[in-house]
Amino acid sequence: MKKVKIPVYISLLSLVLLISVIVGLLSGSVIISPLEIFKSLAGFSGDTTVNNIILEIRLPRVLLALAIGGGLSVVGAVFQAILRNPLAEPYILGISSGGTFGAVLSFLIGFTFFGTQVLAFFGAILVVILVYTLGKRFGELDPNVLLLSGVMIGSFFSAAILLMMTMLEHSLRNAIFWLIGNISLANPTSVYYILPVSIAASAILIMNSHKYNLITLGNEEAKHLGLNTGRLKTISYLVSSLLIGAVVSVSGIIGFVGLLVPHICRMLFGLDNRIVIPASFLVGGAYLILADTLGRTIISPAEIPVGAVTALIGAPVFIYLLKRKIYQGVT
Repeated sequence: MKKVKIPVYISLLSLVLLISVIVGLLSGSVIISPLEIFKSLAGFSGDTTVNNIILEIRLPRVLLALAIGGGLSVVGAVFQAILRNPLAEPYILGISSGGTFGAVLSFLIGFTFFGTQVLAFFGAILVVILVYTLGKRFGELDPNVLLLSGVMIGSFFSAAILLMMTMLEHSLRNAIFWLIGNISLANPTSVYYILPVSIAASAILIMNSHKYNLITLGNEEAKHLGLNTGRLKTISYLVSSLLIGAVVSVSGIIGFVGLLVPHICRMLFGLDNRIVIPASFLVGGAYLILADTLGRTIISPAEIPVGAVTALIGAPVFIYLLKRKIYQGVT
């Protein structure tokens, strides 16, 4: 891909993301005009009700969806590259199970939402440490060993989650929503740390995007071209894992975003990770904003968890892409 095209594509996708943010701010059970939204964002609106709806409810939720969708999509694209597996996605290494284990444990204990976030994050970090320790072979992360370790540890924690859920009473609904994936469970202030974490982690991965092009050629070929594959895999795994842990700690498990979005970007822009990975952040952010907007408006004032929306949309779309063999070339 010519370098001159990359800024053009990024600019167009940034515009798409901006439009999705506007749609997210406009949509809801209360109709607010675009002018009132602009006044509220600019600090010119004197209407307390409008300010509360936009600044305290809709804007934090839109930004949270952007951070989660963009982060998951970038991690999905990176995992598919370094694991050389088109079915790799952010939760494949069991980190989500560790985070959910911590969240369900907090429900069982009776913690507040802040306590739930803390336990969920540390549950995810525990799995990161275990998988990283078990996934090393000859001093370097081995993709096959890493995958097997993640699947086995994730299965163990999934079984522990089901066991704890049988003991829940009043918090069972929250636990189920956590397993489905639901942004509405998050405290609006969560965006103040999730958005910077998502942007910073994604930026680190995007800066290494040209190296993922080499690693897709094979481990030995990449080494012959001067790439320190061990260092790249370690950095990618740790940065991605911290991002996933942060995401799971506020939203639970939102499926199909990190699996589907990178494939759509490859379909649109080719296999060059220099465009696929940054494009995944923008497309993933826009996708989750629109999915969450659909979930909270289609049966308003009730809402559908965003994880259910992404699964209902993502499963048939991915089957279509699989049928068309769009993913070919990632392996």
